[in-house]
Amino acid sequence: MDTDTDEDELPSYSINPELALLIARGNDLLARLDAWLPQAPQRIDWRSTLACRWHKQMGRGMLTAVTTLNCPPWAALSGIDAQKDSLDRNIRQFLKGLPANNVLLAGSRGCGKSSLVKALLPRHAKKGLRLVEVDRDDLIDLPEITARLENQPGKFILFADDLSFEPGDAAYKPLKAALDGSIAGLPDNVLICATSNRRHLMPEFFAENEAAQHLGGEVRPGESTEEKISLSDRFGLILTFYPFDQDAYLTIVENWIAALGGASLEKSGEETRTEALQWSIQRGGRSGRVAQQFARDWVGRQGLKRR
Repeated sequence: MDTDTDEDELPSYSINPELALLIARGNDLLARLDAWLPQAPQRIDWRSTLACRWHKQMGRGMLTAVTTLNCPPWAALSGIDAQKDSLDRNIRQFLKGLPANNVLLAGSRGCGKSSLVKALLPRHAKKGLRLVEVDRDDLIDLPEITARLENQPGKFILFADDLSFEPGDAAYKPLKAALDGSIAGLPDNVLICATSNRRHLMPEFFAENEAAQHLGGEVRPGESTEEKISLSDRFGLILTFYPFDQDAYLTIVENWIAALGGASLEKSGEETRTEALQWSIQRGGRSGRVAQQFARDWVGRQGLKRR
Protein backbone atom coordinates (compact mmCIF):
# COMPACT_ATOMS: atom_id res chain seq x y z
CA MET A 1 0.00 0.00 0.00
CA ASP A 2 1.42 3.35 -1.06
CA THR A 3 1.49 5.73 1.90
CA ASP A 4 3.36 8.60 0.21
CA THR A 5 1.54 11.94 0.32
CA ASP A 6 1.09 13.86 -2.92
CA GLU A 7 3.27 17.02 -2.80
CA ASP A 8 0.49 19.03 -4.46
CA GLU A 9 -1.97 18.17 -1.77
CA LEU A 10 -2.07 20.66 1.15
CA PRO A 11 -3.96 20.13 4.38
CA SER A 12 -7.20 22.07 4.51
CA TYR A 13 -8.42 23.93 7.55
CA SER A 14 -11.87 25.17 8.30
CA ILE A 15 -12.26 28.66 9.80
CA ASN A 16 -15.00 29.40 12.22
CA PRO A 17 -17.50 31.76 10.52
CA GLU A 18 -17.45 34.09 13.51
CA LEU A 19 -13.62 34.24 13.39
CA ALA A 20 -13.69 34.96 9.65
CA LEU A 21 -16.13 37.82 10.23
CA LEU A 22 -13.93 39.21 13.01
CA ILE A 23 -10.85 39.10 10.74
CA ALA A 24 -12.71 40.86 7.93
CA ARG A 25 -13.90 43.60 10.27
CA GLY A 26 -10.38 43.99 11.65
CA ASN A 27 -8.93 44.41 8.15
CA ASP A 28 -11.60 46.99 7.32
CA LEU A 29 -10.81 48.93 10.51
CA LEU A 30 -7.07 48.90 9.77
CA ALA A 31 -7.72 50.21 6.25
CA ARG A 32 -9.74 53.10 7.66
CA LEU A 33 -7.15 53.92 10.30
CA ASP A 34 -4.36 53.86 7.72
CA ALA A 35 -5.97 56.78 5.88
CA TRP A 36 -5.84 58.87 9.08
CA LEU A 37 -2.33 58.01 10.21
CA PRO A 38 0.42 60.52 9.31
CA GLN A 39 2.76 59.55 6.52
CA ALA A 40 6.29 58.51 7.34
CA PRO A 41 8.68 61.48 7.21
CA GLN A 42 10.17 61.98 3.77
CA ARG A 43 13.92 61.53 3.63
CA ILE A 44 15.39 64.67 2.11
CA ASP A 45 18.40 64.44 -0.18
CA TRP A 46 19.83 67.94 0.18
CA ARG A 47 22.24 67.38 -2.70
CA SER A 48 19.33 67.51 -5.14
CA THR A 49 16.68 69.34 -3.07
CA LEU A 50 16.91 73.13 -2.99
CA ALA A 51 13.93 73.99 -0.78
CA CYS A 52 11.53 72.42 1.69
CA ARG A 53 8.48 73.44 3.67
CA TRP A 54 7.92 72.48 7.29
CA HIS A 55 4.37 71.35 7.96
CA LYS A 56 2.47 69.25 10.45
CA GLN A 57 0.25 66.26 9.92
CA MET A 58 -1.62 64.81 12.87
CA GLY A 59 0.63 66.83 15.17
CA ARG A 60 3.80 65.43 13.63
CA GLY A 61 6.19 67.88 11.98
CA MET A 62 8.08 67.00 8.82
CA LEU A 63 10.04 68.51 5.96
CA THR A 64 8.49 68.24 2.51
CA ALA A 65 10.49 68.96 -0.63
CA VAL A 66 9.28 71.80 -2.86
CA THR A 67 9.17 70.49 -6.42
CA THR A 68 8.09 73.72 -8.17
CA LEU A 69 10.11 76.72 -7.05
CA ASN A 70 8.73 80.27 -7.15
CA CYS A 71 11.99 82.20 -7.24
CA PRO A 72 12.17 85.44 -9.26
CA PRO A 73 15.33 86.29 -11.20
CA TRP A 74 17.74 88.37 -9.14
CA ALA A 75 18.23 90.85 -11.98
CA ALA A 76 14.47 91.46 -12.29
CA LEU A 77 14.31 92.97 -8.78
CA SER A 78 14.99 96.68 -9.12
CA GLY A 79 14.38 99.81 -7.08
CA ILE A 80 15.80 98.08 -4.01
CA ASP A 81 19.50 98.05 -4.89
CA ALA A 82 20.74 99.01 -1.42
CA GLN A 83 18.69 96.23 0.20
CA LYS A 84 19.92 93.74 -2.43
CA ASP A 85 23.56 94.61 -1.82
CA SER A 86 23.28 94.34 1.97
CA LEU A 87 21.41 91.04 1.90
CA ASP A 88 23.65 89.48 -0.73
CA ARG A 89 26.80 90.46 1.15
CA ASN A 90 25.43 88.99 4.38
CA ILE A 91 24.54 85.72 2.65
CA ARG A 92 27.97 85.48 1.01
CA GLN A 93 29.54 85.84 4.47
CA PHE A 94 27.24 83.07 5.72
CA LEU A 95 28.14 80.74 2.84
CA LYS A 96 31.86 81.23 3.44
CA GLY A 97 31.54 80.36 7.12
CA LEU A 98 32.14 83.96 8.22
CA PRO A 99 30.08 85.78 10.86
CA ALA A 100 26.67 86.78 9.48
CA ASN A 101 23.46 88.20 10.90
CA ASN A 102 19.88 87.00 10.97
CA VAL A 103 17.81 89.26 8.73
CA LEU A 104 14.50 91.09 9.08
CA LEU A 105 13.06 92.66 5.93
CA ALA A 106 10.34 95.09 6.97
CA GLY A 107 8.26 97.81 5.38
CA SER A 108 5.67 98.52 2.73
CA ARG A 109 3.71 95.66 1.24
CA GLY A 110 4.58 94.41 -2.22
CA CYS A 111 8.00 96.07 -2.36
CA GLY A 112 10.03 92.91 -2.86
CA LYS A 113 10.78 91.63 0.64
CA SER A 114 9.88 87.96 0.15
CA SER A 115 10.93 88.02 -3.52
CA LEU A 116 14.39 89.16 -2.47
CA VAL A 117 14.82 86.24 -0.06
CA LYS A 118 13.55 83.68 -2.57
CA ALA A 119 15.77 85.11 -5.33
CA LEU A 120 18.81 84.22 -3.21
CA LEU A 121 18.18 80.51 -3.73
CA PRO A 122 18.93 80.13 -7.47
CA ARG A 123 21.63 82.78 -7.14
CA HIS A 124 23.62 80.81 -4.55
CA ALA A 125 22.31 77.23 -4.85
CA LYS A 126 25.54 75.95 -6.43
CA LYS A 127 27.41 77.30 -3.39
CA GLY A 128 25.33 75.11 -1.10
CA LEU A 129 22.50 77.46 -0.12
CA ARG A 130 19.19 75.79 0.74
CA LEU A 131 15.89 77.21 1.99
CA VAL A 132 13.31 75.94 4.49
CA GLU A 133 10.01 77.83 4.72
CA VAL A 134 8.30 77.88 8.12
CA ASP A 135 4.82 79.25 8.80
CA ARG A 136 4.31 81.60 11.72
CA ASP A 137 2.23 79.08 13.65
CA ASP A 138 4.99 76.48 13.34
CA LEU A 139 7.71 78.62 14.89
CA ILE A 140 7.23 76.67 18.10
CA ASP A 141 9.00 73.83 16.28
CA LEU A 142 12.18 75.84 15.66
CA PRO A 143 14.31 73.71 18.02
CA GLU A 144 13.21 70.53 16.25
CA ILE A 145 13.72 72.03 12.78
CA THR A 146 17.21 73.31 13.52
CA ALA A 147 18.15 69.97 15.11
CA ARG A 148 17.25 68.21 11.85
CA LEU A 149 19.33 70.63 9.78
CA GLU A 150 22.36 70.87 12.05
CA ASN A 151 24.31 67.93 10.60
CA GLN A 152 23.06 68.20 7.03
CA PRO A 153 25.32 69.35 4.17
CA GLY A 154 24.87 72.92 2.97
CA LYS A 155 23.80 76.21 4.48
CA PHE A 156 20.14 76.79 5.32
CA ILE A 157 17.94 79.87 5.37
CA LEU A 158 14.91 79.48 7.64
CA PHE A 159 12.37 81.66 5.87
CA ALA A 160 9.38 83.06 7.79
CA ASP A 161 7.27 85.16 5.43
CA ASP A 162 4.78 87.90 6.37
CA LEU A 163 5.58 87.59 10.05
CA SER A 164 3.49 89.37 12.67
CA PHE A 165 2.21 88.67 16.15
CA GLU A 166 -0.90 89.80 17.97
CA PRO A 167 -1.10 90.98 21.61
CA GLY A 168 -0.86 88.02 23.95
CA ASP A 169 0.49 85.79 21.19
CA ALA A 170 3.17 83.52 22.61
CA ALA A 171 4.28 82.17 19.24
CA TYR A 172 7.09 84.74 19.06
CA LYS A 173 8.90 83.35 22.11
CA PRO A 174 10.62 80.41 20.33
CA LEU A 175 11.76 82.84 17.62
CA LYS A 176 13.06 85.26 20.22
CA ALA A 177 14.97 82.47 21.95
CA ALA A 178 16.41 81.13 18.70
CA LEU A 179 17.62 84.55 17.61
CA ASP A 180 19.41 85.47 20.79
CA GLY A 181 18.30 84.22 24.16
CA SER A 182 18.58 80.46 24.30
CA ILE A 183 21.70 78.81 25.64
CA ALA A 184 21.62 76.44 22.67
CA GLY A 185 21.65 79.02 19.87
CA LEU A 186 21.33 78.37 16.15
CA PRO A 187 23.58 75.85 14.37
CA ASP A 188 26.39 77.37 12.33
CA ASN A 189 24.70 76.29 9.09
CA VAL A 190 21.32 77.95 9.82
CA LEU A 191 20.33 81.59 9.33
CA ILE A 192 16.88 83.13 9.88
CA CYS A 193 15.34 85.49 7.33
CA ALA A 194 11.92 86.95 8.13
CA THR A 195 9.70 89.45 6.32
CA SER A 196 7.04 91.64 7.87
CA ASN A 197 4.96 94.73 7.12
CA ARG A 198 5.57 95.74 10.74
CA ARG A 199 8.94 97.07 11.80
CA HIS A 200 8.58 95.64 15.31
CA LEU A 201 6.56 92.56 14.25
CA MET A 202 3.74 93.46 16.64
CA PRO A 203 0.90 96.00 16.52
CA GLU A 204 1.61 99.31 18.22
CA PHE A 205 -1.12 101.23 20.02
CA PHE A 206 -1.37 104.89 20.88
CA ALA A 207 -2.14 104.06 24.51
CA GLU A 208 1.33 102.55 24.86
CA ASN A 209 2.82 106.02 24.49
CA GLU A 210 1.13 106.98 27.75
CA ALA A 211 3.28 104.42 29.55
CA ALA A 212 6.47 106.17 28.47
CA GLN A 213 8.46 107.82 31.25
CA HIS A 214 10.38 111.09 31.26
CA LEU A 215 13.48 110.67 33.40
CA GLY A 216 16.20 113.29 33.44
CA GLY A 217 15.08 114.68 30.09
CA GLU A 218 15.14 111.22 28.50
CA VAL A 219 12.12 109.36 27.14
CA ARG A 220 11.95 105.73 28.20
CA PRO A 221 9.36 103.51 26.52
CA GLY A 222 6.93 101.47 28.59
CA GLU A 223 7.40 97.77 29.25
CA SER A 224 5.05 96.64 26.48
CA THR A 225 6.90 98.77 23.94
CA GLU A 226 10.25 97.51 25.18
CA GLU A 227 9.03 93.93 24.77
CA LYS A 228 8.09 94.55 21.14
CA ILE A 229 11.31 96.33 20.31
CA SER A 230 13.38 93.59 21.95
CA LEU A 231 12.16 91.02 19.41
CA SER A 232 13.02 92.95 16.26
CA ASP A 233 16.31 94.13 17.81
CA ARG A 234 17.51 90.54 17.90
CA PHE A 235 17.81 90.55 14.13
CA GLY A 236 21.32 91.76 13.40
CA LEU A 237 20.46 93.07 9.94
CA ILE A 238 17.22 95.01 9.41
CA LEU A 239 16.41 96.10 5.86
CA THR A 240 13.60 98.63 5.43
CA PHE A 241 11.45 98.93 2.31
CA TYR A 242 9.51 102.03 1.24
CA PRO A 243 6.86 102.78 -1.43
CA PHE A 244 8.26 103.59 -4.87
CA ASP A 245 7.95 106.91 -6.65
CA GLN A 246 6.65 107.03 -10.22
CA ASP A 247 10.03 106.80 -11.95
CA ALA A 248 11.15 103.84 -9.83
CA TYR A 249 7.82 102.09 -10.44
CA LEU A 250 8.15 102.47 -14.22
CA THR A 251 11.73 101.15 -14.07
CA ILE A 252 10.51 98.08 -12.21
CA VAL A 253 7.77 97.58 -14.80
CA GLU A 254 10.36 97.73 -17.57
CA ASN A 255 12.63 95.22 -15.84
CA TRP A 256 9.77 92.78 -15.33
CA ILE A 257 8.63 93.14 -18.94
CA ALA A 258 12.17 92.33 -20.07
CA ALA A 259 12.40 89.38 -17.67
CA LEU A 260 9.13 87.99 -19.07
CA GLY A 261 10.34 88.29 -22.65
CA GLY A 262 8.52 91.46 -23.70
CA ALA A 263 9.75 94.57 -25.50
CA SER A 264 11.19 97.47 -23.52
CA LEU A 265 9.06 100.49 -22.62
CA GLU A 266 11.08 102.63 -25.02
CA LYS A 267 10.06 100.41 -27.92
CA SER A 268 6.47 99.97 -26.74
CA GLY A 269 5.93 103.73 -26.42
CA GLU A 270 4.23 106.18 -24.11
CA GLU A 271 0.96 104.25 -24.27
CA THR A 272 2.46 101.41 -22.24
CA ARG A 273 3.73 103.81 -19.58
CA THR A 274 0.26 105.32 -19.31
CA GLU A 275 -1.29 101.87 -18.95
CA ALA A 276 1.24 100.98 -16.24
CA LEU A 277 0.40 104.10 -14.25
CA GLN A 278 -3.34 103.55 -14.64
CA TRP A 279 -2.85 99.99 -13.45
CA SER A 280 -1.12 101.24 -10.28
CA ILE A 281 -3.95 103.73 -9.62
CA GLN A 282 -6.52 100.97 -9.93
CA ARG A 283 -4.52 98.79 -7.54
CA GLY A 284 -4.14 101.59 -5.02
CA GLY A 285 -0.39 102.06 -5.02
CA ARG A 286 2.98 101.67 -6.74
CA SER A 287 4.87 98.59 -5.62
CA GLY A 288 7.05 95.87 -7.07
CA ARG A 289 4.17 93.41 -6.86
CA VAL A 290 1.85 95.73 -8.79
CA ALA A 291 4.58 96.30 -11.39
CA GLN A 292 5.07 92.55 -11.84
CA GLN A 293 1.34 91.97 -12.16
CA PHE A 294 1.04 94.65 -14.84
CA ALA A 295 4.04 93.23 -16.71
CA ARG A 296 2.46 89.77 -16.73
CA ASP A 297 -0.79 91.19 -18.06
CA TRP A 298 0.91 93.35 -20.70
CA VAL A 299 3.32 90.68 -21.97
CA GLY A 300 0.48 88.16 -22.05
CA ARG A 301 -1.75 90.49 -24.07
CA GLN A 302 1.03 91.20 -26.56
CA GLY A 303 1.62 87.48 -26.93
CA LEU A 304 -2.03 86.87 -27.73
CA LYS A 305 -1.93 89.52 -30.48
CA ARG A 306 1.00 87.74 -32.16
CA ARG A 307 -0.82 84.42 -32.10
